[in-house]
Formats: sequence, C-alpha cells, structure tokens
Amino acid sequence: MDKDEIPFLLEMLYESIHIPENKPPLNELLASEGLKKYSQHWGRPGDEALVAVDRNNILLGAIWYRLFSSEEPGYGFVNEATPEIGMAVTKEARGKGLGSLLMKEAIRLAQEQGYSALSLSVDPENVHAVMLYKKYGFTEVGLSGTSITMKCTFPVKDKF
Repeated sequence: MDKDEIPFLLEMLYESIHIPENKPPLNELLASEGLKKYSQHWGRPGDEALVAVDRNNILLGAIWYRLFSSEEPGYGFVNEATPEIGMAVTKEARGKGLGSLLMKEAIRLAQEQGYSALSLSVDPENVHAVMLYKKYGFTEVGLSGTSITMKCTFPVKDKF
C-alpha cells in the first residue's frame, strides 16, 4: 500500500465495521474510543496493508493487519505476537472472489514475515464474512462484546 492510499484504507476500515442501521459517519466512527486504535498512527512497525486494484487502477478492496498490546488490545486480540486483521471490499467488487484473493495474500505475507497466526473480530450476523474466514482456517477462540474472536494458525515458513 502506498501512503496516498491511506484514505482508501480508512474507507475500507469503515466498511469493515458491521453496523447494519444508523451507522455513524466515517470520521465520527473511526475517532470513537473503541475504534480509533485501528486507524491512528498508521504505518507503525507491524502494520501491513494490501490494496486490490483493477486493470484501470481503480481501488477495489483492502486487507490489513497490525499488532496490539495487552494494555490496549483490539477486539480480535489473542496475544501480542498475533496480528489482528481487517478486510473490506467495495460494494461493486463483492461476490467476485476478491476477498479470497486478499485473504490468501495476507496469510502469505504474514507467513513470510514469520508470524504463526492471524486473528480477527467479526460480527456473527455478518455470515458471508464468517464463512470466508472459516474457509481459510479461522476458528472461534472467544468473544469480545457481541463479536466473535477468530484465529488462524499456520506453519511458519523458514526464512532461509
């Protein structure tokens, strides 16, 4: 992801938050106490993002991860060594396999960087997302508020 794509990443972060009705505006929601940790100071060590574009360089979706501490955990926090992912695809690009492509690439990148797992938080009513995550090996490991915490563990690839 390029620095000029950060506004798109913030739009995708907003889209990834499952609020079916009366969703607050982007700036208000992302600045809220429970969510600002996902967007503040983007680009710190451990932050990674992949952006999907079409042949015309139209931005279609993004997947990202970042590490959180036990003092300030994310909703999908499992431990300080496991990055928490988020993902969203534009409305126009949904249902075309882009989420699967982004997930494969994020898992590949995390393995390449030496991580052994990824975690996430998902609203159980977001059935399409839950199905996608289960397809890639994520299993339920807990609850955070009304959301399910899921984790995918994978073998770490040697860096040699």
